[in-house]
Amino acid sequence: MAAEKLMDLSQPIDVALLDATVAAFYGTGSKEERTAADHILRELQNNPDMWLQVVHILSNTQNLNTKFFSLQVLEGVIKYRWNVLPVEQRDGMKNYISEVIVKLSSNEASFRQERLYVNKLNIILVQILKHEWPARWRSFIPDLVTAAKTSETICENCMAILKLLSEEVFDFSRGEMTQQKIKELKQSLNSEFQLIHELCLYVLSASQRTELIRATLATLHAFLSWIPLGYIFESPLLETLLKFFPVPSYRNLTLQCLTEVAALNFGDFYNVQYVNMYNIFMVQLQTVLPTSTNIPDAYAHGSSEEQAFIQNLALFFTSFYKFHIRVLESTQENINSLLMGLEYLISISYVDDTEVFKVCLDYWNSFVLELFEANHNLENANMMGLQMPLLGMVDGPGTQLLQRRQLYAGPMSKLRLLMISRMAKPEEVLIVEDENGNIVRETLKDNDVLVQYKIMRETLIYLSHLDHDDTEKQMLKKLSKQLNGEDWTWNNLNTLCWAIGSISGSMMEDQENRFLVMVIRDLLNLCEITKGKDNKAVIASNIMYVVGQYPRFLRAHWKFLKTVVNKLFEFMHETHPGVQDMACDTFLKIVQKCKRKFVIVQVGENEPFVSELLTTLPTTIVDLEPHQIHTFYESVGHMIQAESEATKRDEYLQRLMDLPNQKWVEIINHARGNVDFLKDQDVIRTVLNILQTNTSAASALGTHFLPQITLIFLDMLNVYKMYSELISSGIAEGGPFASKTSYVKLLRSVKRETLKLIETFLDKAEDQPQIGKQFVPPMMDPVLGDYARNLPDARESEVLSLFATIINKYKAAMIDDVPRIFEAVFQCTLEMITKNFEDYPEHRLKFFSLLRAIATHCFQALILLSPEQLKLVMDSVMWAFRHTERNIAETGLNLLLEMLKNFQNSKFCNQFYRSYFVLIVQEIFAVLTDTFHKPGFKLHVLVLQHLFCLVESGSLTEPLWDASSVSYPYPNNGMFVREYTIKLLGASFPNIPASEVAKFVNGLFESRADLSTFKNHIRDFLVQSKEFSAQDNKDLYAEEAAAQKERERQRMLSIPGLIAPNEIQDEMVDS
Repeated sequence: MAAEKLMDLSQPIDVALLDATVAAFYGTGSKEERTAADHILRELQNNPDMWLQVVHILSNTQNLNTKFFSLQVLEGVIKYRWNVLPVEQRDGMKNYISEVIVKLSSNEASFRQERLYVNKLNIILVQILKHEWPARWRSFIPDLVTAAKTSETICENCMAILKLLSEEVFDFSRGEMTQQKIKELKQSLNSEFQLIHELCLYVLSASQRTELIRATLATLHAFLSWIPLGYIFESPLLETLLKFFPVPSYRNLTLQCLTEVAALNFGDFYNVQYVNMYNIFMVQLQTVLPTSTNIPDAYAHGSSEEQAFIQNLALFFTSFYKFHIRVLESTQENINSLLMGLEYLISISYVDDTEVFKVCLDYWNSFVLELFEANHNLENANMMGLQMPLLGMVDGPGTQLLQRRQLYAGPMSKLRLLMISRMAKPEEVLIVEDENGNIVRETLKDNDVLVQYKIMRETLIYLSHLDHDDTEKQMLKKLSKQLNGEDWTWNNLNTLCWAIGSISGSMMEDQENRFLVMVIRDLLNLCEITKGKDNKAVIASNIMYVVGQYPRFLRAHWKFLKTVVNKLFEFMHETHPGVQDMACDTFLKIVQKCKRKFVIVQVGENEPFVSELLTTLPTTIVDLEPHQIHTFYESVGHMIQAESEATKRDEYLQRLMDLPNQKWVEIINHARGNVDFLKDQDVIRTVLNILQTNTSAASALGTHFLPQITLIFLDMLNVYKMYSELISSGIAEGGPFASKTSYVKLLRSVKRETLKLIETFLDKAEDQPQIGKQFVPPMMDPVLGDYARNLPDARESEVLSLFATIINKYKAAMIDDVPRIFEAVFQCTLEMITKNFEDYPEHRLKFFSLLRAIATHCFQALILLSPEQLKLVMDSVMWAFRHTERNIAETGLNLLLEMLKNFQNSKFCNQFYRSYFVLIVQEIFAVLTDTFHKPGFKLHVLVLQHLFCLVESGSLTEPLWDASSVSYPYPNNGMFVREYTIKLLGASFPNIPASEVAKFVNGLFESRADLSTFKNHIRDFLVQSKEFSAQDNKDLYAEEAAAQKERERQRMLSIPGLIAPNEIQDEMVDS
């Protein structure tokens, strides 16, 4: 009953009843009451006439929630229907809102009491302004300023409205208003700013009310980034702001305003004012925050206001220096206050707060880079003999640079200490301190820390280039304090070692050698003299990190390399969490960079290190977990691979695989006597472990793994077959849930590892056809036949990737086997993956990779398919690129491109394109104009370009249209495709005029020969189609972003040390 009464909007709404409904919705009544109230309120909100009741409701209710509800209704109307309302209704609403705001804000008591309500009314007023002002409400700003002068509380609220307006127009307008409307509002604000400016200055000079002054400063802060500069520099505004700065209650707001001014950058016109502002500011800062203050301590114990002040101070300094530091380098007096400011900023950089540190770090990074680049460019020029005479001149660029470098030598030295003391943790370090102060293995990677490490590492490398000696001195000094215990803490040692590791490659080789000999010697000493398991774990982790970063040094110093590797073997017995993992990872990293050193007989030794290692191998790995043993085997595999003499290499391999082979033979012999032995879970686990060990060694040895894989290959296939039958019978008996049991999962792990081992070996082996001939035929039935016979849930996706690898490796030699592969996997896999877009994700991607391998290397086999089979292939390709999973769609598009090019060059060109040309155009446009498929943009463009070039090239000699259904004979295929594309897009985008669509399609044909014009043309059309306009379109520019990334990498390669030694592919400079 009550609901019907509320729904009847032909008479004024019953406000008491509405209050009760809103109260029921927000109240603590039963769930049913709340649901019923929610239903009524939604109905009211959706009623187009409800907004006409808003004035009546606001005038008659005291309930804040009811007021907010009715304002929400009003907001919807203003956003979506305002411009279609009659003028008198718009004016009525505008005047009513203005009056309520003035009435509530003219009286101190009601203004404070109704603060939330007034704020909401302000927002509504600004929403109306976005439609009405300036055209239909010219007098708004003058009216507002006049009203503001009548009372201090009205003035305070007017400031809030102006701030909202500035934010709406300048900060949040993108995507909300058209570009034209934004431009119009900005011009209006600019042209009327004089009144606002006068009002602000008047308040700041005359008012005594704290709230009003704070509101005015907040409004100024919103305006300062865009107002005409004269209002800042040619008026008393800056003086006024600096006058307010020392007053505690205005300090933060004033500092934010000054930061906005500091961040403006319009040439040198106002340099004098900037210097003046900076100097006055520095004088005042010393009274607010004396230079002797310990800022990190003050921050740690300060109130939230004081902490905000430190953060704002960091923002002020970094903004000012970013744009105006050069202005302060002119006179000695300015230089003194500049250096004092840098001292403050370095002190703030020690504050223990991530956000504050990020602000400082970003600035330090750009500042140091600028100093470094100037010197780097000069040094390069000198090396080429270009600027030699300039260095002799008194004021040549060389002298200026030297002076600038000397000017900043002091701050840079302090900055080095800062970077060393606060260095972030690199990715390779696995041992961390938890919140309880225990040393544990890291479980999650923290991406913020990794990003911070990258920036700090870069900054420290630039700093190191600016002065290698100072860098070395500071690091060794800190290290000696660790040794004598004066500065010993886990954190101090960690940050120091991370810093030492991060500058690898930046020093000249002889300096680096001298430096590292001292560092490693000191760290090994520290490890000897320090007691306590946790302490030792921390030192161990640091030794491993540092040595892993300096392969160049280790290659040049066998004694050190041997000591380090033996130390790693020691750490492999240390059961402290994370130590063994890190020891195995570091061992692998070092071996990859120094493998030749281990297979030659070094001076004073009887045999190569690898031989000695193989003798003691069982005792070295006795305490390691299976996954660590696999890493160890991969490392030794790399060593053996470096041995060039075949007989020695095979002997080493045999010794390496001795342990797993003994176990394997034992298991197989047992199984010959009693096959059920293989069904035991522990045996299955052992088999899995043996296979994983083999895979690790194979990944390092490649072709040289042949003797070992030959040894176990046929037995392995028998085990594969047997386990596969066990899985199938298990799933057949136990239904779909059987595939989830731990037993079946374990069996499948063995099958997967078998496939992975074969794939790894064939992939890494050099291209030798006899290897393919030896291994592929025996796998046809146990692997392929088994795949076809199995139930869908028991099929291993690795079968598909194995055969894709085989075809990519042996190319056309595999052509006779393709029909057999097709028969075994094609139909049955398609049935699994085309039911929907979700099931069997692994099979999807690998299936299309296999198809792509066949299309690329065995195209003839595709031509021999029957038309029905080819249609299946084409359907599956289109199905792939319609997929929203990015990598599947990309594989499908790449496959399509391969097939289009291959068919164009075959004798079936006309036949193929007559069947599929139109369909492909239609499907590609469907995904191109769908925002879910943005990442495929580059490939969509390539497919379309191929099709349009083909149709205009004359290669297609038969008509693409179906003569039976098209009555009009087209003069050529080009005309038909034009017409067809215009119709297709016209129907898809009714919002774009037909003339625009025709212009777009003609443009495609005209620009088809030039990829970048063609791509831009399509990009513009997509943005114009409105589907893409309000979204983030960075995927459409992905290619350009990749090119930019490559340029950045080339720049980094030119600076020694910027790219870590482990990321550089240096083909063993260690022979």
